[in-house]
Amino acid sequence: MSHAVPERLGRHPGWPARTGGLRTAAGVVALRPVRLRDATTWSAIRIRDEAHLAPWEPSAPGSWAQRHSAAEWPARWMLLRSAARRGAALPFAITVDDRLAGQVMIGNVVREPLLSAYVGYWCDAAVTGKGVTTAAVALALDHCFDAVGLHRVEATVRPENVASLRVLAKLGFRHEGLFRRYLDVDGDWRDHLCFALTVEDVPAGGVAAALVRHGLAHTVDHEA
Repeated sequence: MSHAVPERLGRHPGWPARTGGLRTAAGVVALRPVRLRDATTWSAIRIRDEAHLAPWEPSAPGSWAQRHSAAEWPARWMLLRSAARRGAALPFAITVDDRLAGQVMIGNVVREPLLSAYVGYWCDAAVTGKGVTTAAVALALDHCFDAVGLHRVEATVRPENVASLRVLAKLGFRHEGLFRRYLDVDGDWRDHLCFALTVEDVPAGGVAAALVRHGLAHTVDHEA
């Protein structure tokens, strides 16, 4: 199922790792750990895409530009790296043709007996609508259910976030309920829909393979 390639021994199963790619209309999508040197590109995308991203992200002190300056990235990266080393998270960067294009965060990783986590994601507006987010999350899910050994992955989404709801539908997530005033997002406490996927729900061959079968992505395994 998984195309992940471990980079070195980690402190919990499946991390750090890079995943094999899926070809989309935007290019070849793959996952790798976030890097300290992502600062400049991360900041440029985030600041440019404020209108695209801010309505769906947790509220925080300071202006959007302040919170997403390149100078802010090292502290964020250190927190992500620390969480990954503790086995609490898998902070992936999304790349399209090896260029940073977003993030997939597998967070709140809980081992036995739950074996669960949540998934969150964002993507560069320049490549939205081209299957990038769907492909990236599919790769992350396959990695979670295979190398990481999880049983359940959850996602919470504002009901107004139509694009994200489409991503989850394509990936086979099931709707489990509504969380009232669940998270402080964009300046107010917002309702969120709860979705989940368990390993029993995963199609034969994995989530990414199902995308390929449905024509939503293409393999790149045999390309030069």
